[in-house]
Amino acid sequence: MLVFWKQRLVILATPKTGSTAIEAALESLSVMTLTRPPELKHTPAYRYQRFVRPYLRAAAGAEFTAVALMREPLDWLGSWYRFRQREEIADPAKSTRHMDFAGFVRGYASAPRPAFADVGGQAKFLSGMNDSPLGVDRLFRFEEIARFVSFLEERLDFPVELPRINVSPPGNLALPDALRAEMKAYLAPEYALYNAIA
Repeated sequence: MLVFWKQRLVILATPKTGSTAIEAALESLSVMTLTRPPELKHTPAYRYQRFVRPYLRAAAGAEFTAVALMREPLDWLGSWYRFRQREEIADPAKSTRHMDFAGFVRGYASAPRPAFADVGGQAKFLSGMNDSPLGVDRLFRFEEIARFVSFLEERLDFPVELPRINVSPPGNLALPDALRAEMKAYLAPEYALYNAIA
């Protein structure tokens, strides 16, 4: 999470949407940066609304605009699958090195989820308090990151160049058509939010 005081702007770090690159590009401009541990870096919108927003409002005497990115839901799962294929994943229960993407998404859709697929969900991360479906003021598609960068450049009055860091390794994300359709149905709440982004 990055907080920009003068501009009254907060960027929430949705996991697997380039948050490390955004931090690298903009941390020096922010007045408050939560980057470690991951539980703080990836503070979900409902926790931001409950704890951080009231503090900022009281300290500044003004509201802050909260923004975030959201990735196409199956691509988001693909990023997690590829990320967990790295050799650095020490816990074998969380590794996806010995499975294909189909096995990963089947694990994600099972209850309870096995450790390798227990990665949460973007819709929950972005939801607000009291079951509000959206806890940020502006939501951008990761796949249209140029629009997000333009917004930041205008709001911060600063040229933004995102470095290519913390990128998941390449991997085969092919799924049988039937499983892809099944997962799109399972991820319907994710797609509803993603498709509503203006």
